[in-house]
Amino acid sequence: MRLRNNNFLKGFTLLEVIIACAIFFIAGFAIIELVTRSVSAARSLQQREPDAGMLAATLSLTNQLIEGTESGDFQELCGDLYRDYSWGRDIYEVGSNGLFQVDFFVLNDKRPGSEPVKMSVWLYRPQSPPGSATRPR
Repeated sequence: MRLRNNNFLKGFTLLEVIIACAIFFIAGFAIIELVTRSVSAARSLQQREPDAGMLAATLSLTNQLIEGTESGDFQELCGDLYRDYSWGRDIYEVGSNGLFQVDFFVLNDKRPGSEPVKMSVWLYRPQSPPGSATRPR
């Protein structure tokens, strides 16, 4: 600091500011790296389970539904990601106007006796062939 008119100038020199900024950025990047590694470790511990919504999304792309029961595994949807799971769906017409209810379930094949994940959706598909609600009884 220099003397000017017998008063001290108050403030930091450019070198002090540069050193303070360097320390701040080093600490900031160290904290960001720690957070990134922690999030990565937490993500690797997550157990991924398939959702019935994946099945509903693929079925919603079709224009026609046919009553019946279907089942399979997740190999064609996700490769080996969910190799221990299987799925099934029941499609039936609930209204004579082309309204269908689809009941999905997902089973874990490695844990027999575990409760299946269930989900139901209604889809309006008037171009579908007549189902049980349309046919005469």
